[in-house]
Amino acid sequence: MKKYLPLVLLPFLLVSGFAQKPPPNILMISIDDLNDWVGVYGGHPQAQTPHIDRLAGTSMVFRNASCAGPVCGPSRSALLSGFMPSTTGVYGNQSNMLDAEIVQTHATLPEYFSKNGYTTISSGKIFHKHSTPQGQDHGQWAYDIWEKETGGGGLNAETFYSREKGIIAGKKLVNPQFDERAGSPFEWGATAEGKETTKDYRTAKWFEEQLQQDHAKPFFMLMGISKPHLSWVVPQEYFDRYDLATLQVPEYRLDDLNDIVDDKGKTMFKPHPDFLWVEHYDIHLEAVRAYLAATSYADACVGVVLDALKKSKYADNTIVILWGDHGWHLGEKLKFRKAALWRESTQLPLIVHLPAMDDQTECYRNVNLIDLYPTLIELCGLPQKELDGKSFHPLLVDPNLAWTPTVTTRSEGSHSVMSERWHYIIYDKGGEELYDLEKDPMEWQNLARTESPDLYPIKTYLRSFLPTTEAREIPKGSQGPPPNEVDWTIKSRRILAELK
Repeated sequence: MKKYLPLVLLPFLLVSGFAQKPPPNILMISIDDLNDWVGVYGGHPQAQTPHIDRLAGTSMVFRNASCAGPVCGPSRSALLSGFMPSTTGVYGNQSNMLDAEIVQTHATLPEYFSKNGYTTISSGKIFHKHSTPQGQDHGQWAYDIWEKETGGGGLNAETFYSREKGIIAGKKLVNPQFDERAGSPFEWGATAEGKETTKDYRTAKWFEEQLQQDHAKPFFMLMGISKPHLSWVVPQEYFDRYDLATLQVPEYRLDDLNDIVDDKGKTMFKPHPDFLWVEHYDIHLEAVRAYLAATSYADACVGVVLDALKKSKYADNTIVILWGDHGWHLGEKLKFRKAALWRESTQLPLIVHLPAMDDQTECYRNVNLIDLYPTLIELCGLPQKELDGKSFHPLLVDPNLAWTPTVTTRSEGSHSVMSERWHYIIYDKGGEELYDLEKDPMEWQNLARTESPDLYPIKTYLRSFLPTTEAREIPKGSQGPPPNEVDWTIKSRRILAELK
């Protein structure tokens, strides 16, 4: 495995981008709720993701990539706008990025590339969805070509598990425990039909068709895969890949939350209902298998598109980027889901392939999804734009360059600062966490209240990366521009406007 990229790649990575070459195409693949349970990342030793691993084999694999926000809306809004939650006020899924003043005057990532000579093509979940008076806003206004995702596959009721509905292995429980609603339904099972009818697979086949067509301009394809987002309902063939008798579950400690306290010494967190349900009915193995099955299904969809790209005439001049929008808990910190500032929620897979990359390269520096917008601008030689992130283009040349920690924001005053060794968390209602990831990768020992002179400078250094100003949260349920400003069925007037 090479530590540095081959010298032949360097001409592609000069500040002038690809000035001496045809403009590169871009294929960007987003996978919803994908954590590090990917073969190449080793987050779960039994994860089967051969297609993502194949991509990693000719790419740079970022081992310490974080999200701007640990939940879909804020993470995607930050990546696509180029501005952190603390700049836009988009802290939760109920806030529409179009209500942020800075987003109203600045082009999003696909809009900026469209304005600078690219054909932008998208289907699947890229922007976080919102309801508006004009119908569902999928972010279709941002693209030149957009296809609504369709598909289903039904449900094999005998395989169904649902906490909220009180169902285990297709059987309705009498007096079910822990059945309160808490976000997306915590449920899984096999589809009644094969993969050919399912949504993500059909989206992948649509992109396969796009890659077979002639494109007059360089393209920027943005493909969104919805699994392994809940519910984990995928074809049975992916469940069959994992044997319950030999499957492993993540390590966890029942006292893990006891040392996370506020300024008054009161414990700040308690076990999540998902975790309590899984523990009560002893179905941790089944939950882990369902997430792994959904991840393997997503990987199969990735494989369809990678195969299509390889067979296309665009194979040698296309940047490929694959990312998960945030992490996911599978029992760690007595929690399932995301929306926390612990490492399992904030870190994610990020794989970048550039033309002329032939081998897998590792980068352990702390990058963030907020950095993708400026990085792509630089790689493609487009006019520079002032954004919150910084281009990690230099790391693509030398992954061992010195780099700084990165920030993930949950709400006003609640942030994570991640370095390669240390992880610092601060909460708006008081309370801190500090973990030595080298000695404690599972984040079991909170050192924030430890009286040690050696830790003071570490905390001071990490705190220096916290936002100095924080935007007020955008009102939840706001619906974006009024009806006379946006028609979601046609290309947005934002494209035609003089956005920065």
